[in-house]
Amino acid sequence: MKHHPPHSPQFFLTAPSPCPYIEGEFERKVFTHLVGDRAPELNDLLTQGGFRRSQNIAYRPACETCRACVSVRILVGEFEPTRSMRRVVAHNGDLVGAVHDAEPSSEQYSLFRTYLDARHRDGGMSDMTVLDYAMMVEDSHVDTRIIEYRRRGPDSFITGKGDGELIAVALTDWMGDGLSMVYSFYDPALEHRSLGTFMILDHIARAQAAGLPYVYLGYWVNGSRKMAYKVRFEPQEHLGPSGWERYHGKTG
Repeated sequence: MKHHPPHSPQFFLTAPSPCPYIEGEFERKVFTHLVGDRAPELNDLLTQGGFRRSQNIAYRPACETCRACVSVRILVGEFEPTRSMRRVVAHNGDLVGAVHDAEPSSEQYSLFRTYLDARHRDGGMSDMTVLDYAMMVEDSHVDTRIIEYRRRGPDSFITGKGDGELIAVALTDWMGDGLSMVYSFYDPALEHRSLGTFMILDHIARAQAAGLPYVYLGYWVNGSRKMAYKVRFEPQEHLGPSGWERYHGKTG
């Protein structure tokens, strides 16, 4: 007898583990697999419901005593960059991002490794091998693409690609209602360029050009220095008990 997978996804709950953002707290996650022909549709629905994708898994915090992780999405149709953001765009005017199929390369991994060693040496991804990185990029059943940022070359206007060394990379899901930034990394020696901010601004511009209403940034944790940058991109919405609600913060 053939086994037919159920039409409805099956959800699972992880065991408690130490929270990487709030000392003394323990995190749990509910997750399901994103596989098959319905994976893109399911990914859209789950992302709208506060899930994030990692390879072929969609997960969401399900902590017993804490609700600090909040899903964030930028309202790109209303977005107006601050003066400092405009400076970041101008400072990186010599860069161009080329969109590719989600295929890993040794050049990407070398930059990824340099980024982790400089910025997240003690993080959960610090021991990722080249095979782990390849799985992170390739193991997707949804519309996932790689954006490679390089210095603008003489033929960039024609080719849509830059020249020279790889400076930054974004792994991004193209969804029905927006772009979801799965993971991004950059050359830590170029910190003065504010490349993390630049890549978010570039995604906002791409979403605007494509007529997509949102850029999904994943989770924001109030009080976490690692996450503080996410609330600078206003206007934005946060997912709460009553659904997506406009966030009223202070633009920086």
